[in-house]
Amino acid sequence: MIENGDKVIAGISGGADSVCLLFVLLKLREEMGIEIVAVHVNHGLRGEAAKRDEEFVQELCREHRVKCVVYRENVESISKKRKQSVEEAGRVVRREAFEKTLVECGGTKIAMAHHQNDNAETLLMNLARGTGLKGLGGIQPVAGKIIRPLLCLNRREIEQYVEAIGCGYCRDETNDEDDYTRNRLRHQVIPVLEEQVNAQAVRHMNEAMEQIRGLQDYMEIQTEEAYRDCVAEREDGALCIHADEYRSLHQVLQGLLIRKCLGRAAGAERDITMAHVEAVTGLFDKQTGKSRDLPYSVRAVREYDGVVLKKKNDVQKKGFSPIELNVPGITRLPGLNLTICCSILEKAGDFSAKQAPQKTYTKWFDYDIIKGDLIVRPRQERDSIVIDKAGRSQKIKSYFINEKIPSKERDCVPLIADDKQIIWILGYRMSSACQVTGQTHRVLEIKVTEEECDVRED
Repeated sequence: MIENGDKVIAGISGGADSVCLLFVLLKLREEMGIEIVAVHVNHGLRGEAAKRDEEFVQELCREHRVKCVVYRENVESISKKRKQSVEEAGRVVRREAFEKTLVECGGTKIAMAHHQNDNAETLLMNLARGTGLKGLGGIQPVAGKIIRPLLCLNRREIEQYVEAIGCGYCRDETNDEDDYTRNRLRHQVIPVLEEQVNAQAVRHMNEAMEQIRGLQDYMEIQTEEAYRDCVAEREDGALCIHADEYRSLHQVLQGLLIRKCLGRAAGAERDITMAHVEAVTGLFDKQTGKSRDLPYSVRAVREYDGVVLKKKNDVQKKGFSPIELNVPGITRLPGLNLTICCSILEKAGDFSAKQAPQKTYTKWFDYDIIKGDLIVRPRQERDSIVIDKAGRSQKIKSYFINEKIPSKERDCVPLIADDKQIIWILGYRMSSACQVTGQTHRVLEIKVTEEECDVRED
């Protein structure tokens, strides 16, 4: 999770779990020479109580010589603008604050204070709503740059530790209410399991999730192989799951394959449940022409060869206006439901161009070659992109034709450009002129994600 010399961005709300996290990191600061930057987000929901929490965190950080960055947000207003619940908007605002601080302070990790009780609640929520193997694995201890050092402890152990070291903490009175689903599980379900079934219920659920995550890693490899054998990606973006190859798979792998296909067709997985997987499964036994409507405007249709997943034509994404990218920083594209995070990475002593990520939506660019500001925009009439080291270029229009991108979708493909050239056809190819080499001094990392968040983040 943490290595010598890391700069850790820690989410500190002032509650017992985040205070415990801070003291764990302080101990590691002594042993490993790490740096700590605390991030506190005031959601603007609890008036004087929220101000008290903010002041407590600031004083605690001053006492222990920790830099503290405070964000004050009106989460209720943000939730209305984004058409999200207050709880979900709060999660997104916290994530944005952590990521922004990571970029601005040159952080290497984001530490969150999730613990075993949080994980047990997440498992129960996923089970109740319908989930696949991924949801059964619960919260990941390490997910990219995000780490959760307290995931081996339960809430009782954390509170006992904070009391033992003689440090106070803040109590969020909204945690005592049952307005949120997670709180109802915390107050009404977990206690019954611990008191009437097994006192170690939370720990046992976490042990099971750890085993499931190992199985998940293995099954993801198998599912990817099944995808290559069973699925055809059509020119219009639709996915065809061939019936004969699909039926040759084990039943478990069939379900995992369908879930993977639904995620790819939709561009997100948050609202996909077992009910949707079963709806697609049932189509293989139906006659040609039968269909099912699914989340994210995806329609599954039984065709002669198998089942086809595609976006409904009446909800095609419309064009979008150019937006200047925050470099470094985070830029949101509301019309495309995308978030773009730009980070500037200084060249390390052991730097190699081979370290560049080979991911469709994460790319490295030679930042010293880029001229002026970066913008994300639709294509323009004379756009072209450099396609080889010799500097030869190809018109964007010709590239779209060669890649068989349907004409009605071409104006919706985002292009990232500087003042002189296209540097990335997002989701397709980057310019050869901006590739990282051994002579690169500064690397620009651009990461593009869908807006989604599966777990509580304090």
